[in-house]
Amino acid sequence: MAFLNSFAAMPAEFIKLYEENPQKIKIEHIVQLLSRGGVIIYPTDTIYGLGCDLFNKKAIDKVCRIKGIKPKNFNLSFLCEDISQIAEYVRRIDNATFRVMKKAFPGPFTFILESSSKVSKLLDTNKKTVGVRIPDNNIPKMIVEVLGHPIVTTSIKAEDEILEYTTDPEVIYDEYKNLVDAVIDGGYGGNIPSTVVEYTDTEFNLIREGLGNIHEVI
Repeated sequence: MAFLNSFAAMPAEFIKLYEENPQKIKIEHIVQLLSRGGVIIYPTDTIYGLGCDLFNKKAIDKVCRIKGIKPKNFNLSFLCEDISQIAEYVRRIDNATFRVMKKAFPGPFTFILESSSKVSKLLDTNKKTVGVRIPDNNIPKMIVEVLGHPIVTTSIKAEDEILEYTTDPEVIYDEYKNLVDAVIDGGYGGNIPSTVVEYTDTEFNLIREGLGNIHEVI
């Protein structure tokens, strides 16, 4: 990633947090970074994620550059606080979808749903769907709660390219310290991504089998 090393003028902050009881003062500092357009790497209930404030287009563009993709090709996923917040960004949540998400969240699942007009206006994109997550980890849940709206989230590796260093926050920091504004050390992460489920019309379709057991929720 040497070609990206000019992204950050200063090395990223390395912030230690404990999942059982994240320190509010550190969470508030992270939220300030996000509000100023910062990009962070943070733990989830699966692998470490790369994210930024949903309402900051420049930060989203930076995430795309780090990932090496064009914004128009970015498969959007939002990390949300609860299902009611998800409802703000998808076209509809019918009874079947609500029941399944109620079982799955918080947990290692990503649901791909039809996006609302709010998403296309906010991000200037023609994408018709959006991925939504509520991870079972207090650190990202508290970040989103204090921020007051979702963060854009993606894996720190290319799709389906999960390497060993994804699990070690210190190694992640060494790799990304000149690319992002903060790396949150929440302990060792997993190396299995979330299970991805797409809902179209009246059917749930398994897109990627990950940590979540699809048969337990559908």
